[in-house]
Parts: sequence; C-alpha cells; structure tokens
Amino acid sequence: MTDTNDGTTAPTTRRELHGSRGAEARVTRLVIMGPQGAGKGTQAARLAELFAIPAISTGDIFRANIKGGTDLGKLAQEYSAKGELVPDEVTDSMVRDRLAEDDAKGGFLLDGYPRNAHQVAALDGILADLGWELDGVIELAADRDELLARITKRAEIEGREDDTPEAIARRLDIYDEQTAPLTAAYAERGLLATVDGIGEVDEVTERIVQALAAELG
Repeated sequence: MTDTNDGTTAPTTRRELHGSRGAEARVTRLVIMGPQGAGKGTQAARLAELFAIPAISTGDIFRANIKGGTDLGKLAQEYSAKGELVPDEVTDSMVRDRLAEDDAKGGFLLDGYPRNAHQVAALDGILADLGWELDGVIELAADRDELLARITKRAEIEGREDDTPEAIARRLDIYDEQTAPLTAAYAERGLLATVDGIGEVDEVTERIVQALAAELG
C-alpha cells in the first residue's frame, strides 16, 4: 500500500488491487488511452512495473514484426512504402499474436489499441478466443490548453518545426473524434476509469491505481 494525500492508503500490487478475489481474477488486463501530451507512455511504463505486466504498444508490436521479418511485418511495410495506412486487420493480427505470448498470460497493458470501433470488436474477439476479459480501461484526461502548451514546448525542444499550433490542435481534434465512441462503449460496460492526467507523475499514478481499485472492486 502507498500513502495518499488524504491520509488513506492506495493499493500498489495486483493482490491489493483485487482484494480477496480468486487467483484468476487477480490477473490484470488493461487498456490505456489518452491524447498526445497527457503522459500516457510514462504512466503505461509505471503501471506495467507496478502490476508486473507487460506494457504492449502498437508501435512496439509493429517494430518487432518488421525487425523480425514476419509475414505481418512485411505486409505492414508494403502498405507503408505505398504511403497507405496499414489495414486494421493487419494490426489486429499483430495484437492477437502478441497477446498469445507467454508474458501476456499474467496480464497486460495495451497502449494505442484499440483506436476505433472495429478494433474494439476485434479485441473482444481476441480476448474471447483466449478465454479472457478486460479488467479495465484507463482514460487519461487533460485540459486542452495544457496539452497544447505541453506539446508546443516539446516541439520547440526537439526542433519539430512541423508541430505548429494548428497541426497540434488538429491532432487533438482527431483524437477526440476517434476516441469518444470507444470511451462511451467501455463506460457502458462499466470498464472505464477516467483520470486527470495533469499533475506530478507520482500523483497521476496514484489516481489511476485508486480509480482502478474502485472500478474493479
């Protein structure tokens, strides 16, 4: 347990998070969502360490398939070489293969998937085939002006001239448009935990763990 700002304690392990539920119920299968600039990658890494589960990002999956020269990796490269988006079906297959690996049997944290309604349904099918269900979906929320300031500052530091305020705003708009139906769907299932992503890294992690404990309880 960790001490919280209000003097109470927050669960810091899967056993504490899930209380006295059975061994299978203590497995943690999560999805994390959040707009650019909300600190999603940082929190995904921290939660993966906290719950002793792999953080699985679609970027990592694509890179592993391409580097490994898999059939799916070659297929993804073909689309990318033509300047085309990789079809959902290819991404779905990569995720299916990754979740079938041994380290995901004890739980996982998906980052960057699902991104649309098709992928939500595909993930449902993948998990059903494995005999699994999601435990929860974390949505990192953040004030738009704060996100714009964060991303703009990062772009200046990294010298990314293409990251204009207009381009950043458009990406945030696209995220909102694409993600709203997903979060609504998961909220209807009672799986969504929306957490304020602004604040010190430790504070945000604490909020997530508390929100999950309440959601899974």
